[in-house]
Amino acid sequence: MKKYLLAATMFALVSTAFVSCSDEDEKDMPGLASSVISFENVLEPKDFVESGTFVGMGSEDINAPVVLPGQSIRFTFHAGKGQALMFATMYGASKDWFFAPENPGLQLYNNDGVPMTGDVSSQIKLWDNGTKAGMTDEKEDVGIMMVPDIDASKLMKLELNYMASSSEFELTITNTSGGSDNETPFSPGVWAVSNVFNGELLNGMPFYEAGAKSNAEITAIAQMGDNSLLAEKISANTGIITGISPAIVVVYTGDVNPIYEAGKKDAGIGLANLAQKGDASALKASLEKMPDVRMVYVAGDAPVAPGEKVEIEFEATEGDHIAYATMFGYSNDWFYANEAMIPANFKGDITGKTALFDDGTAVSQYPGAGNAQGLFIGMPEKEDASIMKVDDMFPVPTINNVLKVVIR
Repeated sequence: MKKYLLAATMFALVSTAFVSCSDEDEKDMPGLASSVISFENVLEPKDFVESGTFVGMGSEDINAPVVLPGQSIRFTFHAGKGQALMFATMYGASKDWFFAPENPGLQLYNNDGVPMTGDVSSQIKLWDNGTKAGMTDEKEDVGIMMVPDIDASKLMKLELNYMASSSEFELTITNTSGGSDNETPFSPGVWAVSNVFNGELLNGMPFYEAGAKSNAEITAIAQMGDNSLLAEKISANTGIITGISPAIVVVYTGDVNPIYEAGKKDAGIGLANLAQKGDASALKASLEKMPDVRMVYVAGDAPVAPGEKVEIEFEATEGDHIAYATMFGYSNDWFYANEAMIPANFKGDITGKTALFDDGTAVSQYPGAGNAQGLFIGMPEKEDASIMKVDDMFPVPTINNVLKVVIR
């Protein structure tokens, strides 16, 4: 799997992997045995964090899902600073023209990181797909080029609204071509927001490449107004992705997980720093002071990207338990942790004993597209709720499609 480096600013990182012991001397711990626990990010990266389609309503005379002059469509999506929205729709009164922003897509934030709202029509362009000669059916085989002498912003109006708490935009597309020399319907379209790694969009040319020859999916839109091929391709390449933070690992006695208790509020021992920033240092320092904690370790010293793995050796004796936690990096305050008690001498795959939790200390946004997330160097909105499992509000990948935890 292709490996990606994550932005150092995504987490407030510890600089080294730590190992510590409680005051109890190791020599007084009979039957010490060594094991290794590993945390692997097995996620398959997708180019797009969110995508969808749009259609018009046509009319009684035109029984097709097109956007006629005077009509509007709107849809909502999530995006953080640096992300862009790409969409495409056919200029219906042509043989192979289509509307789309220039790559990488519609700019959603200005250079100061302020959301762009209101009329952003100046960003829409009209493109010649290069597969039909002029307004004829004669085949052509040239690169995609901007249509000259037609101001696309006079034919299509784009308006953005923004809701800061959810980092959600609403785009309204209005057909303003009525009565002009270039009056036209718009076909059903496709839209997408690219995922981000290391501060860069994963796909900077999501639908087309200016100057290059077209692809089958854009050709279907530009020639026939058929958005099904592009919708299928983009949908298959859409999904929430994430890195994970260095993982804290605790060997302890007793029956209570010292890192967290589901259903109770964050205890203020440093878990919030791990869940919000990927920083395990404060939590480590607190755990070291607990009487039932024997040893504390931190596996890794940098974010763990898809395809990467970190591991740490630990020591335990008969009757000890092990607990662990690592941040779901593309979130406001989520963390993976073992849900069931795990004997420290267990060997094998323990991914199935892991759950994804919401720490309840920051308001959640769409993973990987929330402007208040550490990924975008944001400041989360405070929350005061109990630690609970993450629900199905967002289409988060199943745990075994993100994380693999093994003790050997």
